[in-house]
Amino acid sequence: MDAAGKGHRTGMRDCFRGAFRRTCFVFVVVGSSVAASAASQSSADDASPAEPGQSAAPTDQSPAPTQPPDATPSSADARPAAEIPAGGKPAGGKLVICGGGALPIQLRDRFIDLAGGAVARVVVITTASVYADTDKMESKLDFWREQNLASFKVLHTRSRRTADDPGFAAPLREATGVWFVGGNQNWLTETYLGTVTEREIHGVLARCGVVGGTSAGAAIMSPIMIRRDKPELQTGPGFGFLPGTVVDQHFLKRNRQSRLLKVLDSYPDLVGLGIDEGTGVVVEGTQLSVVGDSQVVVCSSATSQGSQSVQSLEPGTQADLNQLRTLIAQVSKPADPAVASETASSEPIRESPMPVSAVSARADRDASAIGE
Repeated sequence: MDAAGKGHRTGMRDCFRGAFRRTCFVFVVVGSSVAASAASQSSADDASPAEPGQSAAPTDQSPAPTQPPDATPSSADARPAAEIPAGGKPAGGKLVICGGGALPIQLRDRFIDLAGGAVARVVVITTASVYADTDKMESKLDFWREQNLASFKVLHTRSRRTADDPGFAAPLREATGVWFVGGNQNWLTETYLGTVTEREIHGVLARCGVVGGTSAGAAIMSPIMIRRDKPELQTGPGFGFLPGTVVDQHFLKRNRQSRLLKVLDSYPDLVGLGIDEGTGVVVEGTQLSVVGDSQVVVCSSATSQGSQSVQSLEPGTQADLNQLRTLIAQVSKPADPAVASETASSEPIRESPMPVSAVSARADRDASAIGE
C-alpha cells in the first residue's frame, strides 16, 4: 500500500472511530430463534424504467479480482479487522438504499430532495451494469436527464488506474448526490475500492451529501459485502458507507435469509439488513426509515447472549441505528404506514481486464451466481 492509500485508510478509520464514540453505539442482543430458510436465486433481469441501469451480469465474465478470491467470509477482507468500523452512521451524510427491482417513486424523489432538488449536482456511476460499455446505457439514463437538476454527470471506467486519477474523480468533488445503478457489485469494488474515486465518494458524505444505490449499489454500502453465494459463499470488502452492517438485497424475493445469517456467523459484531425488492431505507443521522412496498429484515447472529434473531420492519417503520441490535425494542411505527412511506419521502493500482459487455441469454441465466 502506498503512502496515499495508508493515509486514506487511517483517515477513514479515525473518522469512523470518532462517529462511534459520538453515537455511543451499544450492541445489545435480544431476539428469538429462527429457522433459516434455504437460499434460492432468481435469474431475471431487474431492469425497470424507474431504475436506469439495473442489469444482471454473469459471474464468469466479471473482471479478474484485484486480490485472490476468498474461500470463506473471514478471509475475504482486504481491510484489517481493526480498520472496519464496528458501528455508527454515515459521517454527516445521508444514504438511500434500494433492494432492487422497481425503484419506489418516493425513494427516488427522496434521493433527489436530499441531494438538493433543483440545485442538486448528481453523479451516476454505471460501472456495475453490463450495459455500461454499450449504447443501451443511454436510454437507461433518460430519467436523470429529465430531472430539474443543477448538473448531471455519468462516471464509468473499468480501469483502476483511471479510477485513481484525480481528473476522472473531479465531478465528485462538486457532487451533492451519488447514485450507483444495479448489476454486479464486484465490478464496483474491483474498480474503485482504495482509489481516489472511492475517497471522493466518501467526501460527498462528509459534505452532508447523499449516496444511494439499488441492487449491486445496495450491496456495496456495508463494510463487508456479499460477493456471491455460488458455487460457495464469498464475501469481500464493501465501501463501508453504512458502518456496522452487512447489506443484502432482493432479500425476500430471492429467499436470502440463510445466506445473510451465515455471513453474520463470521461477523457477529455486525447487523444484517436484508432489503427486499421495491423497498429501501433512508438513513439520516442515526434514523433509518423504511420506504416502499415490502419489508426490511434486520438479522443478528447467535452469540453467548442469545440465539440468531430476525425482525421484519414494515414500510413506514423508523428505527434508531443505535438500537438496531435490539431488533424488536426501540422500533416505532407511525399510525398510518401508507402515509408515512409517502412522506418519509492498500496496494498499487492495477488494471483489471474489462468484462465482456455483450448482453446474452447466458447473462440472465448466470445472474443468480452474484448478488446483483
